[in-house]
Parts: sequence; structure tokens; C-alpha cells
Amino acid sequence: MHPTVAKLQHKLIVSCQARADTPLHGPRFMAAMAEAAERGGAGGIRANGAEDIRAIRAVTQLPIIGIDKRLDPQGNVIITPDLESARRVVEAGADLVALSCAFYQRPSLPELHTLIREIQDELGVPVMADCSTLEEGLWAAEAGADLVASTLSGYTPATQGLHQGPDLELVADLARQARVPVVAEGRIWTPQEARAALEAGAYAVVVGTAITNPTEITRRFVEALL
Repeated sequence: MHPTVAKLQHKLIVSCQARADTPLHGPRFMAAMAEAAERGGAGGIRANGAEDIRAIRAVTQLPIIGIDKRLDPQGNVIITPDLESARRVVEAGADLVALSCAFYQRPSLPELHTLIREIQDELGVPVMADCSTLEEGLWAAEAGADLVASTLSGYTPATQGLHQGPDLELVADLARQARVPVVAEGRIWTPQEARAALEAGAYAVVVGTAITNPTEITRRFVEALL
């Protein structure tokens, strides 16, 4: 097991990302968010883009899962599509690279295997596969991913709208069948759900919106008062 992966066992990983249309968009804010997460006990950070990652690396030594969101030919977001996008985030300070492994975005097992091996061998970092189904997770593990994650469940054509909360069934299925550690990510809103993910077999848990998106947190409180 890669040392970076070992550091993440049973840890909370905080996803520090903000869309361009939100008040907290920008490296300065994401670095502050990462620093606050570390003070709260986070064991890792997930961040998007070299600029944000560089700023976060300047304030923390926590493991950083780096991603580079791009648009695929159909206009859908694809996470770290190629070696060059992975290289950018690693050079900025990422310790691990995550990439989307949805069937509709990755052309073949050999090509995915090649990309994963290039990242591992040329950049010297482990790879986490963001998946939406059990089949995708097993496919990515076969291709050589160091970890598989439930990140994309509910956000791909095959899974859109299927889950309101975290997909703990997928986490449990992956934990039973994949031969690599499983990361729970996606729609985890409460500490109880994070704990349930570990109990379902997750190696680590990623939480984003519930910690780092004040607009959505506020909206949930407001809606509860209506």
C-alpha cells in the first residue's frame, strides 16, 4: 500500500471546492477552508485545480487529493481526464490524483490502465477512481486504481436521481468485492452518515458541501423553518 493511502485510513477528508459563481471561489478562500478543516481534525483535503492546490499546500501538510475538472466532448464535467491534467495538480502539491471512471467517459479498460500506470509511475502518486456503480468500481480496480470511491453515484446518466442521501449500498458492495480500499463520497450531510459509511466498509470518508458550502448549509436551515 502506498504511504499516502495508509495515512487516510478511517480519516475524514474535507473537499475544499467552490464554483466560480460563489462568494468563496478562489485560492485564498480555499486555503483558509483547508486550514480550518485541519484545525477541526480533518485527515486529508480534496481540491480542484493547480491554483487552489498550490495555495492549500502552502498552509497544510495534510495529504491532498488533487483533481482537475474539465469538460468532455459532450460538455459534461470529467475529473482529471489525462496525464497532463494529473501532472498539473501533482506539480502544484497534490499527493494523490482522483479521476472519474464512469463508463460513458472512459473509452476502454486498456486506456484507463495506461493512464493510471502513467500517473503512478511518472508522477509517483497513487490514483483514486471516482465511480458511480459497482461495475465501474470493479473495472477501475482491475485497471490498477489504488482506491475506488462512490463519488459519482447519482451524478451520471446511469445513476441520476437514484439516491437522495449517500449511496451506502454501493460503498458496502465495493468494500466486499473490490480488492482495494473504498472511499465514501457524495451527499454525506451528517456525522451519523459519515459514521455509517465507515460501518458499511469505507476506508475513508469525503465530505464537501456539508462542511465547505455556507450557501447550501444556510439554505437547509432556512427551508427547515418554512
